[in-house]
Amino acid sequence: MTTDCPRPHPGIGCFVVRNGRFLMGRRHGAHGAGTWSVPGGWIEWGESPEAAAIREVREETGMLVVDARVAGATTTSHPEGMCSVTLWVVARWVSGEPVVMEPDKYAEHRWYGLDEALPAPLFEVWEDLLGSPAYGELRAMLSEA
Repeated sequence: MTTDCPRPHPGIGCFVVRNGRFLMGRRHGAHGAGTWSVPGGWIEWGESPEAAAIREVREETGMLVVDARVAGATTTSHPEGMCSVTLWVVARWVSGEPVVMEPDKYAEHRWYGLDEALPAPLFEVWEDLLGSPAYGELRAMLSEA
């Protein structure tokens, strides 16, 4: 076990599923500008990963989601010296269309199918996700949703 990251920051990435597709956003004016990722952010003190996912989706897109479930976790060492633990969550879309609610963080949102090519470039935490066992679990949960 390594100890080069004594205080990792806990965050979530939420795959919002609607009609067999999931939502991604192109980041803008914030950490990872120009890259693509699912809605997400830091988990607040006392908040569950599922509640954080529902909150972040609402804050970033204006949409309502339910049935949030953790699919897996990854760890990332960021270039600026910070490290994070990302809990990857799958949630079912209930209502609303994706709107850029935080224009200082996102430029646009788009829906993608599970078998479509992902947009590029991807946000840095995706490198850890795509090479992890969590990705297999996530794909299985997405195909069931």
